[in-house]
Amino acid sequence: MMKIKTCTLILAAFSTSLFSQIGINTPTPTASLDINGNTKIRTVPQVPSISGYQLLAINQSTNEVSKMDPSIINTLVNTNTTAYAAKKTSGISLLSLGLFPAGFRAVNFVTTERTVGNIALFSNTDYTYTVPSAGIYAIGYTFRYGTGLQASVLANSPGIGILKTTGTTVTLLDTRVFSGINLLLLSLTISESNINSVYPLQAGDKISFGLTGSSLLDLGLLGSSASSFYIYKISN
Repeated sequence: MMKIKTCTLILAAFSTSLFSQIGINTPTPTASLDINGNTKIRTVPQVPSISGYQLLAINQSTNEVSKMDPSIINTLVNTNTTAYAAKKTSGISLLSLGLFPAGFRAVNFVTTERTVGNIALFSNTDYTYTVPSAGIYAIGYTFRYGTGLQASVLANSPGIGILKTTGTTVTLLDTRVFSGINLLLLSLTISESNINSVYPLQAGDKISFGLTGSSLLDLGLLGSSASSFYIYKISN
């Protein structure tokens, strides 16, 4: 009898070791508990805050459940990977390409002038921001030409513009002219303008920031000019 009990205990211990992985609806479990099917939990206690707790997440490749710090979710939610901004206070020159509308020339923003965002979103070759995903985008653009106040040589309404290039199709999204005023007998132009609005864009669109009526400008004044822009997605 003692021998039988001893053998039973040995077999039980061996069996526990052999079947340390338990499978439900699967003969080949790959974890300590491998459930091939839906899971229901009838009662779940509610907690007043996330402090001291971890979230459970499923790896879509392996279906394995892992714990995750809740702060990671908060970081992901509050990160806008489409945002980009740049500011240029010196060394402004203008790029002219054959596909641009007549009179439009792009400001030579470069990635070293970035103030916010991923440099991969911007090209130093054609000075464009590439839209990473379709949606509604907020765009702001400002340009101060020279000291911001020029003589009537600017009377033919040059200004600023935002250009969208989709493949080989080029569209002026928005423009603003420099505003002219009369001070006594002097005809002067306030040569500073800005654009702030929202626009529907498609993934792959290229956005350029430049000047319209640029042939009317004294390019020598570009050295004392300043410009900046921002762009970010606000909705799908």
